[in-house]
Amino acid sequence: MAHISYPFKKTSKAAFRKPESVVSQDAIYWKKLGQPVLVKEFGAIDYLDFSPVEPHYFAATSSVRVQIYDPITKVVAKNISKFVQAAYGGCFKNDGRLLVAGSEEAVVKLFDVQSKNVLRVFTGHTGPVHRTFFTKDQVKVASFSDDKSVCLWDIATEEKITSFADHTDYIRAGATSPISPDLILSGSYDNTVKLYDCRTNEPSLTVNHGSPVESILFLPSGGIFISAGGTEIKVWDIFNGGKLLGSISQHHKTVTTLCLASNNSRLMSASLDRHVKIYDISTFKVVHNINYPNAVLSMAISEKDDTLAVGMIDGVISIKKREKPAKRKGVKKGVNKFAPDYIESHHFSAEQSVKRKNKHENDLDKYLRKMEYTKALGAILNGSVITKFPEKTAAGLQQLLRWKVLNIAISGLNNKQLNFLLKYLRRNLGETRFTRTIIDTANVFIDVYEGQMTNLSETNLMLYRGLLQGINSEIDVCKEVSELEGAICMLLAAGQLSDNRDILDVHNTLVPSSKALKDIIIDVSN
Repeated sequence: MAHISYPFKKTSKAAFRKPESVVSQDAIYWKKLGQPVLVKEFGAIDYLDFSPVEPHYFAATSSVRVQIYDPITKVVAKNISKFVQAAYGGCFKNDGRLLVAGSEEAVVKLFDVQSKNVLRVFTGHTGPVHRTFFTKDQVKVASFSDDKSVCLWDIATEEKITSFADHTDYIRAGATSPISPDLILSGSYDNTVKLYDCRTNEPSLTVNHGSPVESILFLPSGGIFISAGGTEIKVWDIFNGGKLLGSISQHHKTVTTLCLASNNSRLMSASLDRHVKIYDISTFKVVHNINYPNAVLSMAISEKDDTLAVGMIDGVISIKKREKPAKRKGVKKGVNKFAPDYIESHHFSAEQSVKRKNKHENDLDKYLRKMEYTKALGAILNGSVITKFPEKTAAGLQQLLRWKVLNIAISGLNNKQLNFLLKYLRRNLGETRFTRTIIDTANVFIDVYEGQMTNLSETNLMLYRGLLQGINSEIDVCKEVSELEGAICMLLAAGQLSDNRDILDVHNTLVPSSKALKDIIIDVSN
């Protein structure tokens, strides 16, 4: 049979490279935090806070005490246990020498970290105080209580400066402004966030989060704040009258805490769904995700992201410390890895390795150059190649298809080689990398052996029937996935989710085209 001769071109070796997962710089950066060290406390971890000064100890508020941990040794350095009932919200002053905490006793206590002595006790609340913070000038303390009030205390005189009682439910979240000592944010279970100016007697701003507010924080500019409650995180603009700038919904259970990281360029959120998510503050898109074994209640990260502490509902604190860069191995001491002789010797060994790996491909090209197509196909149809290097077999089949000589190559195969070909087609039928090549090869096989199936051996006939069953199964999968895609689209439309979410393109990425697979069935039926 005459055929057209084409100019020879080596078979492409990279056509079927395995898809590589895209690893972002954020993923690399956050994975360097290393393996966690777990520390068990006596109760759920209510609040975590890092000291702003070295060595950046962190305070863990749990049960009736505040434990201060050394992030390097992961052991307790200080134990502040002067509480009769549960302690809440232990927070450091910016010099790391003082710590303030609320309690179930409806009082706010100020401690000297070094001596662990109580320096001040602020009384006046009538309900448990869950959050306490120092103001910008560090001479006042703001407290947020279940008695639905926010109070401002003077540290020097131990007196209440002012109080606000505009919420209608428990206040479990608060924040002080990074630019003004007079601005305070409070978040309540009445779904609202209120901004107070301590120079006035009423809220300066009120926004409705839509769910009980669990955590709030200011961005460093002081003009934008973020609230978390329910499964949503919302961004608000103070200067535009509390305008909603954006809404993030990446968790599927209640978001419990927020914090800033990476020099305030990243936002971190933790949730009862056991995930900590990290967002780019400029786009609010997720750049990394960290999983934990239990629901997360509290979280804090040290300066320069050296240590991440996460407190869980079962009383376990997970402490991740950033790993130091490891010394390079594999180069002998005294050997200059940049020396020409070192590079040349290693380059030579790499070349030899490549030659050994490409042996079968060289056989393929050798037979293609001589236009011995059956031998070329046989070279990529032995057991070791189709099992260990299926991409090489696919590349060879694609080359023969491109030259339109695959029918010639298949017609000359013996029973053993046909056995390998059918096994390869069946095994890789659902492999998305090879789908188009597998379908085209199967069509050519059917064209060659149409009406001659009785000439196949019993084993090959069984493999052929198995291939047809596999094709039918793939078509059924395509139908089911299409139905699932339609159902998901309806749910998304009903939920009125934002248009910027990518709906899974099932047809193009997960499974072979059902139309392409049906082509084979049509050929078989004919």
